[in-house]
Amino acid sequence: MLYKTYYNSPLGNILLVSNENSLIGLWIKNQKYYLDKIQEEMIEKDNIDILVRTKTWLDKYFKGENPDISSISLAPIGNEFRQNVWKILCDIPYGQTITYGEIAKKIQDKMNKKSMSAQAIGNAVGHNPISIIIPCHRVIGSSGNLTGYAGGIDNKIKLLEIEKVDMSNLFIPKDNRN
Repeated sequence: MLYKTYYNSPLGNILLVSNENSLIGLWIKNQKYYLDKIQEEMIEKDNIDILVRTKTWLDKYFKGENPDISSISLAPIGNEFRQNVWKILCDIPYGQTITYGEIAKKIQDKMNKKSMSAQAIGNAVGHNPISIIIPCHRVIGSSGNLTGYAGGIDNKIKLLEIEKVDMSNLFIPKDNRN
């Protein structure tokens, strides 16, 4: 059984979905891949413990605090490759960024491969079903471009600003506003 609730955030309405014990999804309204792999019927229920704790986590986050990711049981749905990428995202420190290429190198080393496509990493990052908490907004292009955020570039910028990321060397590519 899946449960859902909504959280009103500075980015707009956010859908939270759980399997009762763990958070399996967090999507900003109009986000790409909204409910990507979830086809099961959901019951709206606000008092499920994991959903209540997630709302508390989000309250702290949007106040500019640095809530601990490990305080929320996460169970994103995805294949082994995506799971590995999402684990790396969880290790990006609050207020810092990493490039797609740096993640590709980490996955390449972990999987003992000769090379790893940054585009494959971008696809996994883009399909992250638990945005904000699994911080895909902290991933940037190698030259500092703020490319590729399924929740929209404007929301990516807002999230980085909440975390007080130094934005002076970051930019929005002219041909990649999403």
